[in-house]
Amino acid sequence: APAVKLYEMKEGKSVTLDAGVIKHPNDVMTWYFNDALIAEITGDQSKICTEDQCNKRFRDRLKLDHQTGSLTITNIRITDSGEYKLKIISSSSKFSITKGKRFSVSIT
Repeated sequence: APAVKLYEMKEGKSVTLDAGVIKHPNDVMTWYFNDALIAEITGDQSKICTEDQCNKRFRDRLKLDHQTGSLTITNIRITDSGEYKLKIISSSSKFSITKGKRFSVSIT
């Protein structure tokens, strides 16, 4: 299992969860918060909070960096504490590789 990166933040700040990879054009990157999908980049398309529950929780506070796939949460709240996961599927014509990263965010 991938190592968990820990972030401890004060409420109201911003945090960037760094994908830490070089993004390739055909990579699919999906972000999860406590196992619920919150953001996705496919090629040059990105979707943030397509589900109502995500929208209520994070309304307009998530930003995706297209170059890196990193996720920024602005004006962070206590309710944003939890586990964030990034899944990266890299595909070539021959095979696809799935990599994962985990982040634990604790807000005080």
